[in-house]
Amino acid sequence: MARKNPFMNVMSDPSPDDDKTILEYTNKGASKSLIHSLDELAAQADRLLEGEAVVELDPAIIDGSFVRDRLGDDQEDFNELLTAIRDRGQDTPILVRPHPTATGRYMVVFGHRRLRAATALGKKVRAVVKELKDSDHVVAQGQENTARANLSFIEKAMFAAEISRRQFDGDNAIVLSALSIDRATLSKMLAVSTIPKEVLDAVGAAKGIGRDRWYELKNLLERPSTLEQATAFIQTDDFKAKIGDDRFNSLLAFVKSLGKQTRAKTAKTHKWASEDKAVSADIRSDGRTYTFALKAKDAAGFGDYIAENLADLYQAYRSKKDQRGE
Repeated sequence: MARKNPFMNVMSDPSPDDDKTILEYTNKGASKSLIHSLDELAAQADRLLEGEAVVELDPAIIDGSFVRDRLGDDQEDFNELLTAIRDRGQDTPILVRPHPTATGRYMVVFGHRRLRAATALGKKVRAVVKELKDSDHVVAQGQENTARANLSFIEKAMFAAEISRRQFDGDNAIVLSALSIDRATLSKMLAVSTIPKEVLDAVGAAKGIGRDRWYELKNLLERPSTLEQATAFIQTDDFKAKIGDDRFNSLLAFVKSLGKQTRAKTAKTHKWASEDKAVSADIRSDGRTYTFALKAKDAAGFGDYIAENLADLYQAYRSKKDQRGE
């Protein structure tokens, strides 16, 4: 038997006399139906607003969502939105809910940028007010952003991690629905979200950077010494002077260069051979160990000789080192 739909108050009008579907969402045991069409996601967000009364609210009484979904606005995009609203008004209302803990205030579900633009212009914001539970709130917010807000991978990853931390359900069905992703993608998102907040905030949205490159950076930063140097690097003027994807690219290049320096150090090798070519050696040093392999016809005999005289050889090395004052 199908379980009761957990998002019923989003999907249908609160009035018992009106069974109009607002949002189509199916939840069948462990197998969740995911929405793959951005057009469908956008249509679902539109249906949340269809037939609802639009009111004008003072932006001062509206708070942001309890779940963060942006690392920062693209100023150029925001300026375009600001100009459009100033010139022709706000075409699409935002969605808000009565604030769950502050009487007389509201909380944005989606439309944060439109709210910010109205605030900047000193205008009231056109809004639909709808009663929503926290779980319904994040599904609506996530689907609207996935369809239209052009969130970057890392912004979606942070949003997914925040929803997952709140443990709305046991198997992350809500975050899968909110972002229209599969479990493999969610696993990568949650892994990337563990990158220290200091690094994420410094890099920013990095809208052109996808999952695989973020995952590569996350794996490289798992080494404590690498993370320490990366944290110092993001404080440099050179890094701070960069914007957008260039910040991510410069950090990843820096971190990868640390690995190259390490590999170069561990790969220090050279060869030696006697004048008569009766014995040769392949020598390798990584700063901690020093090895050499003897070859040719005298290899075994010369090796035995070295082994038998190691004490004398080491004493001669110590004496020469002391003479140099090392």
